[in-house]
Amino acid sequence: MARFTVIACAVLLLLASGCTAAPSLSSPPATAPVTPPVIQSTTPPAASAVPAPQPVPARPSAPSADPEAFSVLATQAAGDSLDLIDPGNVTDPVVASVVVGQAPWDVAVSGTRAFVSTAEGVAVVDLVERRRMSLIPYANPADSISQGEYRPGGTGIAVSADGSTVYVAVLRADGTSALEKMDVQEGRTIGTVEVGLRPFDILLSADGSEVYTIDHDSFSVHIVTTETLAVRRIEVAPFGTQGGLASWEKPHYGAIDDAGNLLLPYQGLALAIVNPASGAVSVEEMTANSHQHGTALVDGTLLVIGTGAFGNATGSPNLTVRDTETNAERIVPLGRLHETVVPWTDPVTGKDYAILSGGYTRDGFWSGVTLVDLETFEQQELAVPGRPQSLAVIPAAP
Repeated sequence: MARFTVIACAVLLLLASGCTAAPSLSSPPATAPVTPPVIQSTTPPAASAVPAPQPVPARPSAPSADPEAFSVLATQAAGDSLDLIDPGNVTDPVVASVVVGQAPWDVAVSGTRAFVSTAEGVAVVDLVERRRMSLIPYANPADSISQGEYRPGGTGIAVSADGSTVYVAVLRADGTSALEKMDVQEGRTIGTVEVGLRPFDILLSADGSEVYTIDHDSFSVHIVTTETLAVRRIEVAPFGTQGGLASWEKPHYGAIDDAGNLLLPYQGLALAIVNPASGAVSVEEMTANSHQHGTALVDGTLLVIGTGAFGNATGSPNLTVRDTETNAERIVPLGRLHETVVPWTDPVTGKDYAILSGGYTRDGFWSGVTLVDLETFEQQELAVPGRPQSLAVIPAAP
């Protein structure tokens, strides 16, 4: 696989979404009948065998006093901080932690600043000085501060290339959601628009003209024009919407390919490809057979986390490594549950990895991340506190 090139203007994140209905609703049994999608592509080549996980040898870490000692960020979903991580130091990966606000969810990066969606507001973090510069309040504030999958507050977040504007989904206590547009310099929300239910992932188009909300509980994507906040809705439901809020076959996270299409994996069985301009949705087959969460795309390789048997998915936790040109997939078994994934290239060795967060939104989460070598598929667990949920990679210096 080609070495990753980290884009200097934005970091692909995968935002964490829940998979169940609201607490007052019952989840469907794993055997609930689901209408299969109409697959519009040929079946990909069979997955190759994967070697058993082996420890990845640690390489010497840069000293923690070095301002470039960390290259990955992780939100502490069960705490109030953003962890600054050196994944190359497998024995002591956390270089520093910055208090950002209660129940941080997602993180986006522009230049030397990070933007974190918390239950209280959007934290603006100076990564050089390792401090919170400000906390921008929501126009739709939470009545009370809490943690967990259903807590009110900010969820998916994206930032403009110049770092001047933030777009954040905000979940209200009544279950509805809004997209807020924030002016970073002014420190306030300058526009808001209604979107779908619980959009835990937000994607920004390459030219910055549109924001896409991945609406978990309403089987939809909302396309928002960043300048005017004009909004359009596209339904994306390759397995139908019969289960409603209690369905397992709902969108979670997505990625944008070079053509500007949205790639949304479902259940390790179907990949929905959404054309934002036309609204057309096509479907390709996947082979992981595992309820899918975190998604990332880099150099034509799609990385998707599978969390096991839910709904019409009957397999085990795994990581899909998919070539988007040939549709060939490698399915990597995982011994733990994970939520989001980012690609990372070790600046010392040049090796390519996938980093998976242990802060799964349901039972089974753990305080750590898993480092997966994308050549050998060897795995190493790194201890990271606070139920790390969302990850972002620091752009490489030019």
